[in-house]
Amino acid sequence: MKVLQISTVCGSGSVGRITVDIYHTLEKNGDIPLIAYGRRSAPEGLAAYRFGSPLDMGLHVLSTFFKGEHGFASDGQTRKLIQKMEEWKPDVIHLHNIHGFVLQVELLFDYLKRAGKPVVWTLHDCWSYTGHCAFYDYHNCDGWQNGCTGCREYRRTYPYALFRNRTPRNFERKRAVFTGMPDLVIVTPSQWLAGQVRQSFLGEYPVKVIPNGIDLETFRPVRSSLRERLGLEGKYVILGVANVWERRKGLEYFVELAGRLPEDCRIVLVGLSKKQQKGLPVSVVGLGRTSGAAELAEYYSMADVFVNATLEDNFPTTNLEALACGTPVITFCTGGSPESLDETCGRVVPKRDAEALLRAVMEEKECPKNSGDCRRRAEKYEKYGRFQEYVELYHRLAAEEPI
Repeated sequence: MKVLQISTVCGSGSVGRITVDIYHTLEKNGDIPLIAYGRRSAPEGLAAYRFGSPLDMGLHVLSTFFKGEHGFASDGQTRKLIQKMEEWKPDVIHLHNIHGFVLQVELLFDYLKRAGKPVVWTLHDCWSYTGHCAFYDYHNCDGWQNGCTGCREYRRTYPYALFRNRTPRNFERKRAVFTGMPDLVIVTPSQWLAGQVRQSFLGEYPVKVIPNGIDLETFRPVRSSLRERLGLEGKYVILGVANVWERRKGLEYFVELAGRLPEDCRIVLVGLSKKQQKGLPVSVVGLGRTSGAAELAEYYSMADVFVNATLEDNFPTTNLEALACGTPVITFCTGGSPESLDETCGRVVPKRDAEALLRAVMEEKECPKNSGDCRRRAEKYEKYGRFQEYVELYHRLAAEEPI
């Protein structure tokens, strides 16, 4: 069976890595995987086609900034992709992120409705059913339930529309093109997002939850000299990790924690910009991005506890990575973040409750979770086991069996 995945990126970022992992899972099953992607580069050795270009992406960015129309540019690149799909003739089409300055979604879905192929659409965020934003939990916004009228955050939330607010119009365009699709199944990584989707205009489709998986060979307890190199011998280490420490990642809560923790505690934050590093209290060790997953596993393994102070999230893989390295997790009750935890490996506190966060850290310090229990919890999310669920879904759809 030929399965085509369409994604903004291939191999980079969490979604790009998921795309490649599904590709290799299909190979193991004897199926024929294909990937079409819009920007950056793909790992060598894949049957992959890049339909986007830097120039087209730049024009799409301008369309978003000046016209407020994200997802409604890139006509030429979308037609190139459609032509390639007609050449490849896949049996199943799997959509990942189709936003990200690379596709004209009306052209794409008009084609998919005509093509008559089963379609799986994994929602890695909320963009598909809102008039603008990829996430809305930070602002406690429920505008997506009534047409996204009166949006005030379009300039400050991704994808940033700096000069025009087309949010209600974009909402209607999306609803028109994304509904009425035969043979479409939506997949979400979290129960939380599945519940949100069922309340949206995409609620007409079946929704299946397939959590993200991780590489348990890379993310495992490892020994290193990190504590010595960072001057943390004898300290209780609290770790925070983000690819980009934007406002929804909760940097402010780590800064507040730093001023209230005992002297024998230290916070280590990974992924900060140089500007962010300069503004930290002296009791916080601020670091840039790691060189890769293996180095990141050293940080998880070195820490006594991983804190995820996210204010907006779907199903963060950082929680899984920490658990796989034997490190317990404390998280705000945000989106699907608590779903990877149970009482053996983590603690969940109310969102934005700095006092409860401090108490949870001190409780973990006094009564630590068992490292082996953390690892066993992570083993539920071994990537090929999770992504095998996608392969089974593809085959059921192609055979017209009930899902």
